[in-house]
Amino acid sequence: MVPLIASEAEERYGHYIREALTTEGGHLAIGRGGFTLYFARGGYLSGHDCETIKTACIAAGLPVIDSCALPFEVVCDLAVRGPMVAVGEPASPPPWDAFSYAPLADVADAYRADGAEVWNLAPCPAPAARTE
Repeated sequence: MVPLIASEAEERYGHYIREALTTEGGHLAIGRGGFTLYFARGGYLSGHDCETIKTACIAAGLPVIDSCALPFEVVCDLAVRGPMVAVGEPASPPPWDAFSYAPLADVADAYRADGAEVWNLAPCPAPAARTE
C-alpha cells in the first residue's frame, strides 16, 4: 500500500487517518488543548503533535477543523451548547442541541461561521427558501 502521507506521520498516524477516511463523520479537531482524531464510533486518538497530524490529515483529504485562533468564549459556546459530531453513527433528527449528534458538515459550518479554519469539507448548501 502506498502511504498517503510523509513517513514520520504515516508511522504514527496513518492507520488512524485511513480508518477516519472510511468512517462517516471521521475528522480531525484541533484546539488549544491539542488534537483529537475521530476515526470510529467511540474511537479517537488525542495528542499534542498538532502540526504533524494536521498536515497529514489535510494531505490525505480528511476533514480538519482548527479552532485555535478563535476566542476562548466562542469555542466554549460551540462545544458546550452545540451538538456533537455523529461519528460512525446516524445523526439525531434536527433541531440539534448540546445533547444531540449532528452531521460533521453542519458542526463544521458552525465553527466556520465563527472563524475556525476548515479543510476538506465544503460548506452545507443553504436551505431552500420556503414558499407558501
